[in-house]
Amino acid sequence: PQTQNRLTTTPPLAGISACLPFLPVPPLAMAEDVDTNEAPQELLTNVSFDVTEEGLAADRRAKLLLNGKDVVAGTGPSLAATDVEVTETDDVRLEVMQDGALVSEKVLAVIPAAVSVLPPVVAILLAFLLRSVIPALFVGLVVGAWAVNGLTGYGAFAGFFETVTVYVLNTAIDPDHMAIMMFTFLIGGMVGVISRNGGMVGIVDRIMPFARSPRRGQGVVALLGLSIFFDDYANTMIVGNATRPMSDRLHISREKLAYLVDSTAAPVSTIAVITTWIGFQLGLIDAAVKSLDGIEQTPYVLFLNSIPYSFYPFLAIFFVFLVIYTGKDFGAMYKAEVRARHTGEVKRKRSTVSTDTSGDEFYHKTGIPCRAMNAVLPIVTMVLTVIIGLFISGEGDTVTDIIGSADPYGVLIWASLLGCLMAAALTLGQRLLTLDETIDAWLAGARFMMTGLVLLVLAWAIADVADVLQTAPYLITVLGDSLSPYALPAIVFLLAGATAFATGSSWGVMAILMPLVIPLCWAVLQVNGVADAEHMHILYSCIACVLTGAVWADHCSPISDTTVLSSLATGCDHMDHVRTQLPYAFIGGVVAVSLGVLPAGFGIPWYFLLPTCAVVLVAIHRFLGKPVDAVHASSSPAA
Repeated sequence: PQTQNRLTTTPPLAGISACLPFLPVPPLAMAEDVDTNEAPQELLTNVSFDVTEEGLAADRRAKLLLNGKDVVAGTGPSLAATDVEVTETDDVRLEVMQDGALVSEKVLAVIPAAVSVLPPVVAILLAFLLRSVIPALFVGLVVGAWAVNGLTGYGAFAGFFETVTVYVLNTAIDPDHMAIMMFTFLIGGMVGVISRNGGMVGIVDRIMPFARSPRRGQGVVALLGLSIFFDDYANTMIVGNATRPMSDRLHISREKLAYLVDSTAAPVSTIAVITTWIGFQLGLIDAAVKSLDGIEQTPYVLFLNSIPYSFYPFLAIFFVFLVIYTGKDFGAMYKAEVRARHTGEVKRKRSTVSTDTSGDEFYHKTGIPCRAMNAVLPIVTMVLTVIIGLFISGEGDTVTDIIGSADPYGVLIWASLLGCLMAAALTLGQRLLTLDETIDAWLAGARFMMTGLVLLVLAWAIADVADVLQTAPYLITVLGDSLSPYALPAIVFLLAGATAFATGSSWGVMAILMPLVIPLCWAVLQVNGVADAEHMHILYSCIACVLTGAVWADHCSPISDTTVLSSLATGCDHMDHVRTQLPYAFIGGVVAVSLGVLPAGFGIPWYFLLPTCAVVLVAIHRFLGKPVDAVHASSSPAA
C-alpha cells in the first residue's frame, strides 16, 4: 500500500519548521505536495539543521543519506536527524531509503553562511552612505532575493523581480499586515481632521493663559507636548508654531523652545499605547516573532511589557521638567537663555531659519473657532474603545490573560475608525468644514503616514528573506557562545543609536533592526539555556532598545527628520538647535544605557533602576546647571 511521506529540514533554535516537497518514487511511496514557500530554499555552510522524515511504513527500516552517506537510520513511521551540517557550497542531495528502495529525495542549494547576513548589512551600510532609508531597504531586499535564487546572473535577474512579485506582495496581503496598515491610515486621517478643524489648536489655546513667566511658559510647552501624544510630527508642528509667539514674549530662546518641543514629541509617542507609531511598531514585532517557537505572547503584549524598559524616553521627559523646574541650564543652552533674557534676542543674530512650509496639513482652517473638544472627544473615543475592545475580544481571569488573548489589531481598527467618525461628526455638525474639506483633511493625514507604511512593508519583506536565508541561526552560530544575553540589550541600544545617528530616521532604524534583533535575542537566550519566563525581561529590553535607541540618536543627529521639523516649527536655526540639545540628549542616553539598560539585562528590576537614573540626572544637572534668571533678573518680563 502507498504511504504519504515528507522530509522537513529545520535550523535548530530558530523555530523554523517547514516541509520540503520530494519527488515521488513509485511504487513504494507517493510524496505529499507541500507549499514550497514554507520550505528552506537554501542551506548554509557550517550551520546545522534538523531533518525529519514522516509517513514512513512503520515496520520497515529506513535511513537518511546526505550525498550518498548515511546520516541516520531507524525503524518506524518517522525518521529524524539533528545537527546535520554541510561544509561545501556544492548542491547536496538528501535521500530517504527504506528497505533498499528510494522513498524520497531533494536537491538543496548550499550558500556560504555569511551571505545570510547580506540583506541587513547592505541595508545598514547604504543607509549610512545614502542618508536615505527606503532605497537602502529596497536594495537590501534585492540582495536577499538574489541570494535566495543563487548568487548567479540568472539569480540576480529572478531575484530582482521576486522582490516585488513574491516578498513585497506576500507580506502586503497578509491579513495581520493589512490590519496594521488600515489602522495606521485611519489614525493618520483622524489626526488630519482634528488638526484642520482647529481642535488641536484649541487644546493649545486652553493651556496658553497659564504662561505668565518664562518658567511657566516652558511648562506649558512641555505639557502641550505630552498632551498631543499620538503623533510626533503633529506634536512638533502644532506645538512649535502655536507657542512661538508666547515664548518670544516671555524671552524664551528659540533654542530652548526647540528643545522642549523635540524632547516631548518622539519620546512620548514611542511609549504611548495608542499612537501613529503603534501600528508600525507592532508590525515589526509581529514579523520578527512569527517564526519563533516558544514565544506565545502577542506582539501587543510584548510591546506593553517592553515599555518599562524604555529608559531613555522616560528620562528625556523627566529631564525636560527638571530643567524647567530648577530654571537652570548648562553649556550652549545656558548661553542662549542668558542672551534671550538679558537682551530679548530670542535668536542668535546671525542665525539662518528655514522658510520651508512642510507640515501644512497640521494647520487649521482660517476663520473657524478652535475648540479643544473637537480634538479631545475623538481621542477619548479612541482610547476608551481600545480599553473596552481589549476586554470584549479577550478571555481569561486576569487582566494579563484578557489582554494576551485579545485581538489587538481588530481593536485598534475599531478604535481608529470610531475616532475618525467622531472627528468627522463634530466637524460637520458644527459646519467647521464642508464634507469635501473633511475628506481632504482625512486624506492629507493619511498620506502623511505613507512613508512609514512603505518602510514597514519593506521591513516585513526583509524579515521574510532573512527567514529563508536563516540569518538568525547563522548569527547564533557565530555569536552564540561569545555574546552575553545579559549585555545584549545594551549592545542593541548602542547599535540602534549609531545607525539612527547616521541615517537620521528612527523609523528606518526600527525597520532595519527589529526583524534581526528579536530572533537573535531569542536564539542567544536558547543557546545559553535562559529562554524561560524568568529571563523574558531580556527580550522585552531588546525590543525597547531598538525603539528607544533610535529615538535617542534621533535627538542627537543633525539630519534627523524630527530634529529638522522642530527647528522649522519653532523658527530656530537648525544647527543652533542641534548644538544646544545635543548635551542634554547625550547625557540622558548615557545614563539610560549605563544605569538602566545594562543592569536591567542582568535582572535588576526596572522599578528600581528608573528612579536611580532620575536621581543621577538630578545630581548631574545640579553640578552642571546654572540659574538663568539670576544673571539679569531685572530683564525677565513681568507677568
